[in-house]
Amino acid sequence: MSGRYDRYTHVLLDRPHPRVLRITMNKPDRLNAVDQPTHAELASIWRDIDEDPETSAVIVTGAGRAFSAGGDLDMANDLADDFAKRCQGWKEARDLVYNMINCSKPIVSAMRGPAVGAGLAIGVLADISIATKTAKLIDGHTKLGVAAGDHAAIVWPLLCGMAKAKYYLLLCETLSGEEAERIGLISMAVDDADLDSTALKTAVRLAEGAPTAIRWTKYALNNWLRSAGPTFDASLALEFLGFSGPDVKEGIASIREKRPAVFNPHSPV
Repeated sequence: MSGRYDRYTHVLLDRPHPRVLRITMNKPDRLNAVDQPTHAELASIWRDIDEDPETSAVIVTGAGRAFSAGGDLDMANDLADDFAKRCQGWKEARDLVYNMINCSKPIVSAMRGPAVGAGLAIGVLADISIATKTAKLIDGHTKLGVAAGDHAAIVWPLLCGMAKAKYYLLLCETLSGEEAERIGLISMAVDDADLDSTALKTAVRLAEGAPTAIRWTKYALNNWLRSAGPTFDASLALEFLGFSGPDVKEGIASIREKRPAVFNPHSPV
């Protein structure tokens, strides 16, 4: 492994093929929930991958039975309580999305189990997104009490249409991998036993393909996402504005206490 990755200590990195880098979110006892240090690494690693001459394709997955349960509640509390950490979190969330979009190397996601919030952002923003048929995809933001800002506004309407995007994002409904494939949110759904081999075969095909043709095709197609940049920037700003309000306190408490949230219906907005 190249020394350029020595600073990444909160994710596992390996090479299942000489030209393929695999990123594994590795907190299986917590369903690979994303804490602040992991969030920072997942935001910045795409720049190093872009400049890595030894890497032609990337797989991103999760250890154990989950892809990622999303941002952990301790990080959510920090965002709600600390302005400086809220600013840092906003910058990392912005960089995660734009760095994935601008990374020239094709990215393949392999999702099983829960794929939520910040984890789902990585899974759906991958150039080729693969999930098990029984995977559980949920954006999670409105349930937490903040706007769906991580990635949803920039890509969901393009992938599955505005009507489906609004239904699943406003109501925080869960999609199975099979249903996510049916509505076009992900590239394909496979049986659990086939997930890792399918992701690897796909990444190897990309790694062994014509690099300029593949990278320039990705660049051109991602102009659709770049054109939605102002929409994403607004959604992310509103998400982090929400971390300063009362709804997120109730959202965090309800998740911790495993009860339905009771939000104040008299919003000033």
